[in-house]
Amino acid sequence: MSLIAVTGSTGALGGRVARRLADRGLQQRLVVRDVARAPTLDGAEAAVAAGYHDHAGMVAALRGASTLFLVSGRESATRVDEHRTAVDAAAEAGVGHVVYTSFLGAAHDATFTLARHHAATEEHLRASGMRTTFLRNTMYLDFVPFFASADGVIAGPAGDGRAAFVSRDDVADVAAAVLADPAAHDGATYDVTGDERLSLAEAAEVLTEETGRPVTYVDETEEEAYASRAHFGAEPFEVEGWVTSYQALGAGDFDVVTDVVERIAGHAPQRLRDLLRSDRESWAHLRP
Repeated sequence: MSLIAVTGSTGALGGRVARRLADRGLQQRLVVRDVARAPTLDGAEAAVAAGYHDHAGMVAALRGASTLFLVSGRESATRVDEHRTAVDAAAEAGVGHVVYTSFLGAAHDATFTLARHHAATEEHLRASGMRTTFLRNTMYLDFVPFFASADGVIAGPAGDGRAAFVSRDDVADVAAAVLADPAAHDGATYDVTGDERLSLAEAAEVLTEETGRPVTYVDETEEEAYASRAHFGAEPFEVEGWVTSYQALGAGDFDVVTDVVERIAGHAPQRLRDLLRSDRESWAHLRP
């Protein structure tokens, strides 16, 4: 049986994927920084690498794996370099196929700055000689409740732009199906979206109806958006990522609906009301 290497198994998306692969009875190796934190799953072993920047560690962890599920790394100033190191390590280790979590509209000139990072990673993967499948996920549905502050305000320069937000559960279902039969998805690029187009004002209405807490949307200017986020003390690249994600939404870059979830995962994607009703903790900060 072929071995699937899975990164990010201690995180929200990678952990979901690892559990789904175990449910399918597939053999997997969880590439982690700390074995003690690796989930205990049937058919799963753990291997240690200090991170994507750890070329030697990644090579050792990936040897013997035929397929790699490469979850994009944490946002950082060196993210693209870390991705390139991980890709080079996979190629050196003899991995044949990489399934990479990219982002909708990945391009070198994308409005959303982090989508440019994904474009650079995709480019490096294409040049690696390994087979590839790109899951270009749109903005996560799971994040929508957290767009709202504890005061019940969603603020950002998104205008009336819409997105078909997709849940991490649905992305994990798609990823697991692809990893179970990677040859069937060789060379594919999938835009992974929900099927409900929402503006942030419409999302605020749904949040209001489902939580009972009034939520409103404030359309900020670019200057206001940077100023309102200054108090977080985040790195400039991170603040730029936050602001440009709203700007890309407003520009219509995320106004894309596909049938990928239904076609590959075999079920309709979650909608915002579904998420709010099944995960009440996601809006705990909005309770009185």
